[in-house]
Amino acid sequence: MPVNLKGRSILTLDELTPVEIRFLLRLAAELKAAKHAGTERQRLRGKNIALIFEKDSTRTRTGFEVAAYDQGAHVTYLGPTGTQIGHKESMKDTARVLGRTYDAIEFRGSSQQSARQLAEYSGIPVYNGLTDEAHPTQALADFMTMREFTHKHLSDMAVAFMGDVRNNVASSLALGAMKLGMDMRLCGPRELWPEKIFSNKLLDIAATTNARLRVCDDAAEGLLGADFVYTDVWLSMGEPKEIWGERIRLLEPYRVTKDTLLKTENPHAKFMHCLPAFHNTETRTGAQIAQEFGIECMEVTDEVFESEASIVFDQAENRMHTIKAILVATLGA
Repeated sequence: MPVNLKGRSILTLDELTPVEIRFLLRLAAELKAAKHAGTERQRLRGKNIALIFEKDSTRTRTGFEVAAYDQGAHVTYLGPTGTQIGHKESMKDTARVLGRTYDAIEFRGSSQQSARQLAEYSGIPVYNGLTDEAHPTQALADFMTMREFTHKHLSDMAVAFMGDVRNNVASSLALGAMKLGMDMRLCGPRELWPEKIFSNKLLDIAATTNARLRVCDDAAEGLLGADFVYTDVWLSMGEPKEIWGERIRLLEPYRVTKDTLLKTENPHAKFMHCLPAFHNTETRTGAQIAQEFGIECMEVTDEVFESEASIVFDQAENRMHTIKAILVATLGA
C-alpha cells in the first residue's frame, strides 16, 4: 500500500496508521544506512524549518538540526526567550507569521494545545518535539532501536515500562506499541497509572491489531519474558521539586537494577531510557537528591546503565534518523 505523508503534521502517534508508522521506520533505516555509507541524497534543499523550544533539549534539538542539515535544509532555533510567544503574541498569531516564512515548524513545550494551534493556523507541517501529553519522535526512535537489537518482528516483542507509566514517553510508547501489535506492559504504582479513558483507548486499538496490554503494579509480573525494559526520569520537566520525596517513595520499588533484568528470565533483554538519566551523582540534581534522600541513583542503577544490556545511546542516535525520516516524508521532493 503506497504511503503519502507529504504536508502532514505529526503531533501524536494517534494520527499515524500502523502502515504509516512502519513506513517511517523503514525510511529511517534507509536514511541511516545511507548516512553511514556516505551515499545520502539531499531531498530538502531550499527548505526552512523553525524550531520552537519552550523547554531545553539535547537530543531533540540536535536531532532536528543535524537531520535538516544532512538533507540540505536550514533551521532557525527559537528558544524560550527568542520570540514574543505568550507575553506579546498569541500562538495563533505566531503560527500565521511562521507559516508565511517557513516550510515546517518543530515545537517543544508543555501544551499539546499549543502544538495543535501551530498546526491549525500555520498551514504547514508541525512536528511535536515533546509536550506534556506526547513524545512521538522519541517513540519512533525507540521502535527503530528495538528492531536493531532483536531478530523478532515488532509484533512479537514484549516491552516492560517501569515507573511513572502515565507520563508522555510511556503514553507515546504504549500507543505506538498497540498500533504495531506489540506486547506492552506498563508497570508502576497505582497512583501513577494512566487514566482509564486512555487505557480503554489502548485496548480498543489492541483489539484491531492483536496487541497485548498489561497495566500492573507487580514488577515480576510485568517483567517476565520482556525483550526490553524501559524507564524514564521520576520527575518530568515542569513538575514541582517539592514532590521529589513522594515520587521517590512511590517509584523506588520500580528502579531498574541488575535483579530487574534477571526477572525477565530473558538473557538477551535490553535496557532502554530516553535520557537524560539519573544513574549516579555526577549531575547537580543527582548530587542534591543523594544529599537530601540518601540514594545514589534514581530510576536506574549505574551498573545497568553502563552495562552491555544498555542501548540508550543507540536510542539517542536514532532520534536523529527517525526525525530525518519525518522531515523527508512530509517535506521531501
